[in-house]
Formats: sequence, structure tokens, C-alpha cells
Amino acid sequence: MNNHIKLEMESKPENTSLARVVTAGFLTPYDVSVGDMVDIKTAVSEAVTNAMIHGYADVSDGIVTMELSVRERVLTIKISDKGVGIEDIESAKEPLFTTKPEMERSGLGFTVMESFMDAVEIVSNPGAGTTVAMTRKLGVQPA
Repeated sequence: MNNHIKLEMESKPENTSLARVVTAGFLTPYDVSVGDMVDIKTAVSEAVTNAMIHGYADVSDGIVTMELSVRERVLTIKISDKGVGIEDIESAKEPLFTTKPEMERSGLGFTVMESFMDAVEIVSNPGAGTTVAMTRKLGVQPA
């Protein structure tokens, strides 16, 4: 069974939980284990939170887009913003790197995403936004 949805949400912290609930609901027909569901929802939380905090910085009226699709039991999740973008993606992926130390951010967002998903791809253009695309084969632990 293949499926696809797209959700646009305002860049507000309370919408992170909405993204998690939508993800869980979307995956319900695929008989995903509780452990896998927790992993996937955690990766979604990290990606959405990064888009809100880092993509839009102090702007609270940005839009975060979440797309979920399943094709042949491969889940693809895309989280996009049209915010400030990432100047140096390789540095941003380093554990403990953060652009918001004053907010006590741990700098582990991409590390968490990469540990819970099979693949994470980041496409970013400074001043134009970022898209994080994550994939995971359903029913298989990430490599």
C-alpha cells in the first residue's frame, strides 16, 4: 500500500507535537512496531524543531512543510522551511554544533536523525531555506 500526504504548519513550538501525531497516524496502516514508531517520531521532532528554531530564527510566522510518503514499504519524510538556510551543512551535522548556544541547544539534531533513519539528506540554500529528506525501510532496523 502506497500513500502520500503534505502538511503545512506555522512555525510554532506546539506544532512539533502535531507533526508527531500526524506521523503516527499516517504510519498506522503499515503495522510499524512501537520502537520503530518512537524512532521515526523522534527524527520528525528533531527535523521540525530545527526548521522552526534555526530556519526561522526569531520569526514566528514562517511555514514548515512536512511531506510523508510510503512507496514499497520505504518511508520518506521531507521537512522544509523557507528560512535562513544553512551556510555549512557539514559543520551543522557535527555533534554538538549549534547556532543557538544561548538557547541551550544540544547540537545533536542531525545526529539523532541519522541514528534513527536509514538515510538523511540535507539540501539548503542560504537565504532561501532548507529541506531535510529522511528515509527508512519499514519493518527493518536502521543500519
